[in-house]
Amino acid sequence: MGVFLRWLVRLVTLVVAIAVLTLAVAWWMAGRSLPDYNADWQVPGITAPVEIVRSNANVPHIFGSTDLDVYYGLGFSHAQDRLWQMLMIRRTAQGRLSELFGARTLEIDILLRRLDIYGHATRSVAAQTPETIAALEAYAAGVNAWLELVGAEALGRGAPELFLFAPEISPWRPADSIAITMMMALQLASHQEEEVLRARASLALGDAARLADLMPDVPGEGIAALPDYASFFDVPMPQFASGASRPRDPLYPTAPRGLGGASNAWAAAPARSAAGGALLANDPHLGLSAPTLWYLARLELSTGGVIGASIPGMPVILAGRSDRLGWGITSSYMDDIDLFVEELNPDNPGQYRTSDGWADFETRRTIIEIADAQPVTITLRWTENGPVLPEDAWNVGTVTPPGHVMSMAWTALSDRNTSIQTGLELMRAGSVAEGIAAGEAFVAPSQNLTLADADGNIALQTIGHMPWRLPGHQSLGRIPAPGWIAENRWQGVTQYFANPSFENPEGGILGNTNNKLVDRDFPLHVSYSWGDTQRVTRWQRLMQARQVHTRDSFIEAQLDTVSAAARNILPLVARDLWLSGEAAADGTPERRRQRALQLLAEWNGEMNEHLPEPLIYAAWMRELQQRLIRDDIGPLANEFLKIEPLFLERVFRDVDGAAIWCDIRPSTARETCTDIARLALDDALQWLEERYGLGVESWRWGAAHEARHDHQVLGDTALFSWVVNIRQPTSGGDFTLQRAATPGTLPDPFLNTHSAGYRGVYDFADPDSSVFIIATGQSGHPLSPYYDDLGELWRRGEYIPMSLDPELARAGNIGVTMLTPRP
Repeated sequence: MGVFLRWLVRLVTLVVAIAVLTLAVAWWMAGRSLPDYNADWQVPGITAPVEIVRSNANVPHIFGSTDLDVYYGLGFSHAQDRLWQMLMIRRTAQGRLSELFGARTLEIDILLRRLDIYGHATRSVAAQTPETIAALEAYAAGVNAWLELVGAEALGRGAPELFLFAPEISPWRPADSIAITMMMALQLASHQEEEVLRARASLALGDAARLADLMPDVPGEGIAALPDYASFFDVPMPQFASGASRPRDPLYPTAPRGLGGASNAWAAAPARSAAGGALLANDPHLGLSAPTLWYLARLELSTGGVIGASIPGMPVILAGRSDRLGWGITSSYMDDIDLFVEELNPDNPGQYRTSDGWADFETRRTIIEIADAQPVTITLRWTENGPVLPEDAWNVGTVTPPGHVMSMAWTALSDRNTSIQTGLELMRAGSVAEGIAAGEAFVAPSQNLTLADADGNIALQTIGHMPWRLPGHQSLGRIPAPGWIAENRWQGVTQYFANPSFENPEGGILGNTNNKLVDRDFPLHVSYSWGDTQRVTRWQRLMQARQVHTRDSFIEAQLDTVSAAARNILPLVARDLWLSGEAAADGTPERRRQRALQLLAEWNGEMNEHLPEPLIYAAWMRELQQRLIRDDIGPLANEFLKIEPLFLERVFRDVDGAAIWCDIRPSTARETCTDIARLALDDALQWLEERYGLGVESWRWGAAHEARHDHQVLGDTALFSWVVNIRQPTSGGDFTLQRAATPGTLPDPFLNTHSAGYRGVYDFADPDSSVFIIATGQSGHPLSPYYDDLGELWRRGEYIPMSLDPELARAGNIGVTMLTPRP
């Protein structure tokens, strides 16, 4: 026995030693890819030395003798800190993820190949101005200079992920940067999914009034009732409830419904500013990830310094300021996508029906390489309306009749996508007027551009191409329409002057929370589906509560966590439950319900991470909505897991008979809305008790509302997740100005997965007092101290200075990189 134990100890010791040695070697190899910010490099492609000063927050301040050299320096800096992120976005656009990840990502590759995102980007290079092409080439040269140094100097492949996935890295090209803009458009795209879901709900309900409840229009001028989706076709429709949405791979290029693009931006003219200069605040909302999509940078251009948020892969500051101009972006929710049902020729499946008869599909074959599997060859098809979609994309197969396919028209699918030109021109603009003019080149994704300049002008301009639809469009672009009907087809795009525009309003304040901007008739309506109906009411209250604003009051509004939705809905839902009945005995469900209602009655709607009330409210409303709709639409209710405040308000105000949702269809009794509200509350409290333990007062919103900044590739792996993922309890919610949107899906329906990855506030009375922050850190390297260092500041609602003073950057720098021309 003693000999056995000795050998067992030796064996365990050997295994542990090997594991420790392996870990040490892996750690050392990964550390090789950490960039040295104090290095001097000789590089090709610049005309004079370029200086990159890294501030104490690792924000690069880039100085060069020409603008092209500065763009080169930005490309170099992006590649140093976010190479893996850049390569992954490019590979996604190319439809080549499966070469690394196998069959897991085949569905994504098929979709991207069918949309031909990278093909459009490549063909769009020829449409750029000479100045834009020069900027893109200079930026690409900077990226490639770093790639060359990584190989020549053995700098750990440039990113630790590249030790696990070792693809051949092709040089960066101008088309790659254009593809990044198109991938941003795809990430923000939502109308195609909205069309499919509206069609499925139409099939499920068969009642236009009840469809208007379930998927309500934003209050304002109403529209004519749509025809039933099934009435478009003379063939049996597929089962509407089949094909429920599956969990999406973290690499999937579009967000789930309700988690597309969002954002806040507002500006105040000098008359509404305490210090006498224009103010601007902006916080774009996107899905959280580690690292965040945003990257802070300062560029010293020939027209002056520019500082703000960039996206690695593009040579532009997308949101930021110069000495003369500040700009912010919010998703406009312009309806720039239409789905078309295309009828196949029963005698020739290679043809589809048009208004002029049968036409041949445009086709092309493509091969998708798959790691550890045989390649897949698919045939890509296009109609006159756009590319034919795979059936599993956005569930289009559930509303595609037999003998038909679904195609998609989208403004981003253009061979003349010049959106990146707008970003370059904004950085050189010196006034609101010049900023508005720069927006004309923008194609997609449509944005609201909020502007403020040093002369005190403010403006909000919608940029991006708006489809030119005919007034006779059968579905108004709200559900898929027959592609062979001439009235349904696009006639091109409208001119820039048709986009909404607001300049120097009389009240001195303007802004956007993705709310409805205009009330215009179709087809110049912009959209029927907007991104916000709740945050805007809270924003209006905060803006009008003060005669004049300051940088700090704009920050306070950015960080506001009061839910206007909760304040509106709770009094309606609980009006017959507040303090009703006699006091129940301790430990009973009735007593638990009474205590929860008492807490909610005294709650001001603040979604604070330290309070139990937000968690009780969110769980109650989720259960309530499901109880209201599941008996009517069955499994399709799984597509409506996120709370829709307008639906609940319509039901409990009985708008147009909407209270009928409270009656349970299979039941012989007549249930009231109060009955359903009580049952839903008991369901919610039971779930909360099972999940978070006994004691209503001990529950905390932050325990359920954890911000998940997960690595898209390694975040689900047991070995690496603890290193690469960033988790934080957070305040806010789906309908607060400090937006922290939730997925609604089990097992963790209230996670914070979609929030402001960047916040900036600019004060033109004292520009150097402007501030900004991003959600994680500048580096994409998990071993870097700058991987998550800004994340805690972001969580606490703190910022770092946004100064264009080069001496301030140099005074606290963590390193200065010098790039000199190679002889």
